[in-house]
Amino acid sequence: MKQTLLIVRHGQTIWNVEHRLPGQLPGVSLNETGRQQAARLAEALQVLPLSSIISSPLERAYHTAEYLAQGRDLEIICEPDLMDTNVGPWAGQVIDDLAKNDPAWKAYVKDPTVAPEGIETFPQVQRRVVAAVERWLAIESTGAYPVFVAHADVVKLLLAHYAGLNPAQAGVLSIDNASVSLVEIPRDKPQESHPHVVAIGWNPQPGWLKIPEAEKPSQTDAQEAGEQKT
Repeated sequence: MKQTLLIVRHGQTIWNVEHRLPGQLPGVSLNETGRQQAARLAEALQVLPLSSIISSPLERAYHTAEYLAQGRDLEIICEPDLMDTNVGPWAGQVIDDLAKNDPAWKAYVKDPTVAPEGIETFPQVQRRVVAAVERWLAIESTGAYPVFVAHADVVKLLLAHYAGLNPAQAGVLSIDNASVSLVEIPRDKPQESHPHVVAIGWNPQPGWLKIPEAEKPSQTDAQEAGEQKT
């Protein structure tokens, strides 16, 4: 026996397009592209017998979960511990502006294991999201194919945990909007088995698959890493 975890990042929002940090602010919903992405992913996952859908309560995640629930006799369960990273006073700010003007932001992007007061570090986020997922996996009704709908940082840190990576290394992962990552966890002999990361950031129309264009001026490391935090 095994459990197959489907870890989904929400669809695109206007804040993603604007490279604006939402953090845990309410009211950030899917845009039209995000709704199309969520619908495509839901259609692609129709072949799987999803057993439960557990979502961050933030609108962009919950609305993505609603697409996954269509045509299934499943209730969406809200789990506050799957919410995005608490970025405190950075929430609502444009990443490019932070990268240019805020040394604390640049330091955080370089080493997310350390943060100013009021900002969650990657280890702190990882502890709460792993604890939440493990709580749900221990409940029999969660079933063999649970879906957890969350945010880029949350997905990265869950994958880092199950892959045996240090939380500081999670930032190297690239997780598209409305993508799914799969982790298989054997349950027959848990003391002798290890989780198997089957897929990272898969979706039917990946954002990295683009027609080559003329080279543009490169972004700073802080800008590139920050965009994945939305």
